[in-house]
Formats: sequence, C-alpha cells, structure tokens
Amino acid sequence: MSVAVVILNYNGKKLLEELLPKVIAYSPEAEVIVADNASTDDSVALMETTFRDTRLIKLPRNFGFAGGYNEALSKVKADYYVLLNSDVEVTENWLAPLISYMDAHPKTAACQPKIKSYYQRTHFEYAGACGGYIDTYGYPFCRGRILDTLEPDNGQYDTITDIFWATGACLFIRAEKYHKVGGLDERFFAHMEEIDLCWRLKARGNAIVCIPQSTVYHMGAQTLNKEHPRKTYLNFRNNWLMLYKNAPKHIGRTLCVRLLLDWAAATHLMIQGKFPNAFAIIKAELSFLSKYRQFRYDRKNNLHLTKTAHPKGLFHGLILWSYYVRKEQTAQNLIWKETETKIKTQK
Repeated sequence: MSVAVVILNYNGKKLLEELLPKVIAYSPEAEVIVADNASTDDSVALMETTFRDTRLIKLPRNFGFAGGYNEALSKVKADYYVLLNSDVEVTENWLAPLISYMDAHPKTAACQPKIKSYYQRTHFEYAGACGGYIDTYGYPFCRGRILDTLEPDNGQYDTITDIFWATGACLFIRAEKYHKVGGLDERFFAHMEEIDLCWRLKARGNAIVCIPQSTVYHMGAQTLNKEHPRKTYLNFRNNWLMLYKNAPKHIGRTLCVRLLLDWAAATHLMIQGKFPNAFAIIKAELSFLSKYRQFRYDRKNNLHLTKTAHPKGLFHGLILWSYYVRKEQTAQNLIWKETETKIKTQK
C-alpha cells in the first residue's frame, strides 16, 4: 500500500528548514510532498534548491488549509494520505505503527499518532493530544487535553482506542475514504475542518483510532496565535456550521443551548477586557446565520447517509459542566464514567 506524506506550507520557510529533513529521513515508507499555498516568503526557492529531490506542488493562490489540501491531494496518487502540518516534528519509525494498523483493519478510515508538545515534551499538545472527542453541543476535547488543561504523558493513554476525530496536524487517512466523503470542506477555510471530515466518516460507519505507539511533536499556533480574534472567529463560526451539517435530529435545541453558552463566553471575555475576541464570537454567530442556508443540502445529504447517529467518541453531555462543576479535568476519568453509564444502561 502506497503512502504520501503531504505537508501544506504557507510562508513556512523556517519550519521547512528545521523540520523537513527529519520528515524525509524518518519516512522511508512514503513519498514526501510539500504543497505550497502561494507563499510570499522564500519557501519555494528553498524547496527548489535545498530540497530539490522532494516533490513540490505549487498552488496558484492561498486556498486555506481545507482548500489547499483538497487541491494538493487531487494531484497525489497513493493509497494512504498523511496530512502533516509543517510545524510537526516526526520521530524515527513514526509511520510503521500507523501503516501496520491500517493495513490490518480495513474498516478503519483514519488514525492519528500521539501528539505531544514540541516545547513541553513531557506533555500532550493541544491540537489532538491522544485522540479527539466531541460533546453533544459541539465542544471538542481530547484524551490528554480538556479545554486548556494539558496532561503530562505518563502512559495513561497508551492503548489503541476508538476516537471521534483525528487531528489535522497529523491525519493518516485512506485516500478512497477521503474523496468518497468529499474531503475537507473548503468553505471552512481553516479550523474545525478535520472534525467535520471525521464526523462524516464516523456517521457513515467508519472507525477512527489513535495509535499511541507512534509519537510526533507539534509546535502549534504557527499561523494564528491561540488568542487571535481571527482564530476565535473561525473556530466559533466553523463549529456552528459543523453542528448544523452533522448533528442528528433536534438541531434547533442544540443550537439554542450553544447560543446561550456562546453569549456567556462573549460576556466573560468582555469582563476580562478582551473585546476583540468577544466581538469575534458575535461576528461568528452572525456569519453562521447568513451562511447556514448554503449548507442545507449538506445537512440533508449527511443525515441521509448516516448509519450511526451517535458514534463512539460522541460524549453525551456538556463538557463544560463536567469540567467546571464536576471538576472532571482529565479525559481518563471522564471517558471511563461515560463507558460505565453505557454498560449499566445495557444491563
């Protein structure tokens, strides 16, 4: 089975200089490809000189994360794609456990390795950690990271486990499945698009897993700082769009609860004096209201193709309540309690 590791680059010359040599050295099983999203720095010149033996796909304009990958992958032939962020440091033998598992489990559509922090190497990293989950109201969290609490990696999540979403920082996916469900939604531009993709995969009966026997290190926030209002806007707007596209019945109730929670979040930010971020949330909701009609067909089609309305990894509840009120701030306890509830219900 052929593997293509595809790195989408935008003005990431320094990251390519630092991290691409390891990707090339530690990925003998794969073809390494850099897709340049119309960078304005010297990324292309670097590729054409220092890394001239590595395939370069030059995109005519900046398509964003989602559109950039869709454009690039349309030009790549492989059985497996690995969507790898340019700010990820891979480790020796990182691909072997992923390939081995996927080859042996044809019903698994996608997977991810363990994602640890590049800067705090004993801890999990925010974007994906040891596998992603989502609650009823669209709030994502991970094994190893709930909200802003990052756990140290003490081997507590070293079992291969079904998850709801795999991180876009290092997403290993069957090419056939990627294209069959429509790839990443380009209307998102950036943020939440991998969760939307994974939701479509899960709802249609596919498995997604985390394989912690493979480890990579992620810098994070290299394009937009975590506190940047633009990032806040995209995260909130795309989360609303994702919910509307994929959530099962009773979407009206779900969105009403989310509206109240988002207003509370915006108010809290205003009290803290973070007005640009508070206004970004309001702007995101207004943008959703102006755009959601464009997604009516997507919702109808997704629900029609849904085989599993409540797939594994969908947390039945509100993660904010569990975190702030019940003080369940590690995924280890939270996921265990969810499993226990299901077992008792089945009995």
